Amino acid sequence: MASTDTTAKDAKGGADANDLAGLEAGLDALETRQQARRPWRQTFVQKVLPPVLAVALVLAVWQALVSFRIVDDPTKLPSPGAVWSVLRDAWLEGELLGYIWTSVSRGLLGFFFALLIGTPLGLLVARVRFVRAAIGPILSGLQSLPSVAWVPPAVIWLGLNNQMMYAVILLGAVPSIANGLVSGVSQVPPLFLRAGRTLGATGLKGTWHIVLPAALPGYVAGLKQGWAFSWRSLMAAEIIASFPDLGIGLGQLLENGRNASDMAMVFEAILLILTVGIAIDLLIFSPLERWVLRSRGLLVKD
Repeated sequence: MASTDTTAKDAKGGADANDLAGLEAGLDALETRQQARRPWRQTFVQKVLPPVLAVALVLAVWQALVSFRIVDDPTKLPSPGAVWSVLRDAWLEGELLGYIWTSVSRGLLGFFFALLIGTPLGLLVARVRFVRAAIGPILSGLQSLPSVAWVPPAVIWLGLNNQMMYAVILLGAVPSIANGLVSGVSQVPPLFLRAGRTLGATGLKGTWHIVLPAALPGYVAGLKQGWAFSWRSLMAAEIIASFPDLGIGLGQLLENGRNASDMAMVFEAILLILTVGIAIDLLIFSPLERWVLRSRGLLVKD
């Protein structure tokens, strides 16, 4: 009888070992599949070709409007070739990169300052109930306030200088970053906080090791939105508060085109503003967002 029980236990143990081995093999296969490099053709078809076709379609419609004289006034709608000529001339004269760098350097530096202010402010609002009740609605209201509204008081307070530009960026971006972090902290499961306290992660240690990592998806979304507000705020400031000593950024270029009634220059500035905004998102925030989602198993490679 004892021999029969021992044999049954051994058989059960062998079955459990086989099940465990099968599970490990399945997980290894899944991990191998996720880490496999995507073929170049698949990447081209799924990632590169769609935006290229979209841009080509926009250019074709734009050219058709001009060629078939649907809009026959070049002072209202220049041809793509005319805009390209303006871009090429600015490049050959060495001015194009200067326009872009003037605005991008201001935007990134202002966003960095907004990050330094918005992150602790968001944590304070999210973790202290009194502060959340006091200034939480104010942050939401500031986020909905158009950035252009801050330009006149900033000019009066600080004058026509770079400090004014950074102040407008901060007022536009800080509420978005703080609200994104507040939203992320609000979505942290209470079980995580209790487990952290059990392990001794309280106070700043709990915030650093438990709250911030768990709130990372909402925080990254807030950063992405904060950059959009930073860029929009900067363009509004450059358009309204033009001054020779500030240099010519993309917003100032747009205003110069309007003053000269040069629609080719206006379209040049619009395309550059759009291109820089898309490039920053593709190079910084989209990879960061994918990394956060993939690290939490929310995004799996095909």
